[in-house]
Amino acid sequence: MSFIHIYCGDGKGKTSAALGLAIRAAGRGKKVLIVRFLKNEDSGEVPVLRQIPGITVTLCDREFGFVFRMAKNERIEAAEYYGQRFGQACHEAVNCGYDVLILDEILAACNYGMVKETDVINFLWNRPEGLEVVLTGRDPSDSLMDIADYVSEIGMRKHPFTRGVSAREGIEY
Repeated sequence: MSFIHIYCGDGKGKTSAALGLAIRAAGRGKKVLIVRFLKNEDSGEVPVLRQIPGITVTLCDREFGFVFRMAKNERIEAAEYYGQRFGQACHEAVNCGYDVLILDEILAACNYGMVKETDVINFLWNRPEGLEVVLTGRDPSDSLMDIADYVSEIGMRKHPFTRGVSAREGIEY
C-alpha cells in the first residue's frame, strides 16, 4: 500500500517536512529518491542528504533563476529542462526500485508551466504499487488535491521576510 502526500501552503517548512519523511523512510531501510525543481544546489541539506544510505538526491545541473524574471526563450528552455527532469525522475523511481519519490517544488513547476500537470497526474495514477510520492510547493490544483491521500497545509503566521530579512544560510537554505 502506498499513498500520495502534498505539503503545501505559504509557510516555511514544506521541504523540511518532506525531508523528515525521507530520513524516516531511509532509517527503516527504504530507498528514497529526491528530485528538486526550481532550486539550485546551494541548499544546506543537500550535501548531508547525499551522505545518508538509502537516499539519492539528483543533481540539478542547470539554474535558470526566478521564473518571473525569465525572458520568453529562457522560459521555453527551462520548461524543456524541467519536463525532462520530471520524466527522468519517474523513470528512475520506477526502474530502480525506489520506495519513496519526493518531488520538491513540483507544484510551483506545474503552476509556472515548467512541468505539465497532466504528466504529473498521469504518473501518479499509474505509479507502481508500493511507490509513495510526496509533492511540495504552493497552490496545488484541485485535481492534485483530489488525487492526494495526505494534504498538509503549512501556513505562515509570521516570518522575518515580511520585515525585509533575507533568507539565511543554514536556516532557510
